Amino acid sequence: MTFKNEKGIHTDFKERMTYGDYLDLDSILNAQHRLSGHHDEMLFIVIHQVSELWLKLTIHEIQAASEAIQSGNFDSAFKKLARVSKIQNQIIQAWDVLATMTPAEYLEFRDYLGQASGFQSYQYRMVEFALGYKTPHVLKIYEKDPELHAMLKEAYEAPGLYDVAIEALAKSGFDINQEVLERDYTKTYEANESVEAAWIEVYQNVEKYWDLYELAEKLVDIEDWMQQWRFRHMKTVERIIGHKTGTGGSSGVGYLKKVLDHYFFPELWNVRTKL
Repeated sequence: MTFKNEKGIHTDFKERMTYGDYLDLDSILNAQHRLSGHHDEMLFIVIHQVSELWLKLTIHEIQAASEAIQSGNFDSAFKKLARVSKIQNQIIQAWDVLATMTPAEYLEFRDYLGQASGFQSYQYRMVEFALGYKTPHVLKIYEKDPELHAMLKEAYEAPGLYDVAIEALAKSGFDINQEVLERDYTKTYEANESVEAAWIEVYQNVEKYWDLYELAEKLVDIEDWMQQWRFRHMKTVERIIGHKTGTGGSSGVGYLKKVLDHYFFPELWNVRTKL
């Protein structure tokens, strides 16, 4: 059996492919380059690299779930969204590992990071875009990399997961305002009364609208985990550097506290009060 990988290299999968070859472990395990030589810098690098891998899978699953919702394949979408929630739990646990590093230990190598900052994570921005949180200043961060900027711009202008969920409401016969269905996807989503009314009816008629009800709960799961991730991020940063300015000039804890107040799917939370 011959296997052709993404690099276009033909490999005899049965006779020659090894575990390390398949996972490209040489590249992965040799990608940790400590600049300071300090012991805890390895922890810092590995935690962030692992988180980026989880983010890559998160984007992969959300994009596939969105396509499944658009095609009416809800069961497939539910499986993928449930997987996203499990991934989010793993990323949250990573903060607990990073929090074992003390302020004194971080200071031993912080200056070596230069302008590098977690705020520059383009994959995290891709997740935010996929969940409908769009901020124009974000794209400017990546203007120096035309290829990356183009990819982010495409995601920035595309409908998010919640947009396709609202489209599903409309396809099921709910009277959704046309301005919502034709909205500018480059703007952060804001709550709409017609969407809220539709979700209320879904929750009041669970058996009739089971797929939509299940979709709503999967979205709530994702937002719940996202907020827990943001909270753990904020507390870990506060624990290690307090309220100092972050690397790269980011506002650090102040910004992280601010985004805790943002809701990706506001109507799904308002429904809880109004039922």
